[in-house]
Amino acid sequence: LKCVFLLLSVNHTLGFFTTASPENSGLPQLVSVGVLNDLVIFHYDSETKRMVPKQEWMKRVTEDEPQYWETYTQVYLNNEQIIKAELETLMQLLNLTEGLHILQSILGCDWNNETDEVRGYYLNAFDGEELIALDWETQTWVSKQPAFVTKLMQERFGEAAYWKKLLENFYADYLKKFVRYGEKTLTRKELPEVWFLQKSSSSPVTCFASGFYPDKAKLFWTKDGEELQEDWGKIRPNHDGTFQSSVSLDLSSVPTGDWDRYSCVFQLSGVKDDLITKLDPGLIRTNGETGPLIVHLEWTAAFLPALGTQSALHQGTSHPFTLSFIHQCKSNF
Repeated sequence: LKCVFLLLSVNHTLGFFTTASPENSGLPQLVSVGVLNDLVIFHYDSETKRMVPKQEWMKRVTEDEPQYWETYTQVYLNNEQIIKAELETLMQLLNLTEGLHILQSILGCDWNNETDEVRGYYLNAFDGEELIALDWETQTWVSKQPAFVTKLMQERFGEAAYWKKLLENFYADYLKKFVRYGEKTLTRKELPEVWFLQKSSSSPVTCFASGFYPDKAKLFWTKDGEELQEDWGKIRPNHDGTFQSSVSLDLSSVPTGDWDRYSCVFQLSGVKDDLITKLDPGLIRTNGETGPLIVHLEWTAAFLPALGTQSALHQGTSHPFTLSFIHQCKSNF
């Protein structure tokens, strides 16, 4: 079996994900994580009030900037007050005096290390609704919100052209620097563990693959060596920086004796040989059996559907927001 990947490993993405919530919400009032190619590389929250590296190789930044962590901790401390005030202002304008309300933002850029092209993005949302976003091509702010909200946000962020220039230069320089620090990690190849799961005898059989890296992979079923489905398994991040995928197949009309004609195939970009696992009814796990933990970190998909590739944000697409990553950040960091 051969697989042609249209997306080569030449794109890198640096994103800053920030979420603010009201006081007494049970969450930190501010949480921010830096993500490089789907790897969390640093973390800040209003409870610890410290920006800290989350990858060992990120500590190398002090080779170039000895005071890096102290400097950007102070930046976050300053921004914390601004963002809190912004959240309070929005709640007042919208007459929201009670309940949990969330202000979120994503700021970052993509870099193609072959063409050296840089594209940036800046998106803000309140309670899951997009507030304002940077249009990269026109260098303007775009918003579907009422005029008074749009005006507030435009005053808060200033000229869109300024942010485009900042992303093209300042943020892109850090992206390239971080890629250099983490080159060994970012270019590694890890194959997954593969297993089968079936909830009941009449349920579809699901093939799981977990623990692979990078995310440019393909998981699918074959029958007698021929691919059965056009849809591949959706790829999701694990908590440890690797990825997982799953794909299901309905075999309810297929005699058990013919199941050995079916295989689950995993292909990883840059790895020559496929990982082929033949379906064996005796190896299928059912409800109650333990196996590797399946972790769905929906924040990656919610903020940036293709971290590490050209973001759909560049197409002007509206994306849903979710709070689940904040709970993950609170528990894991």
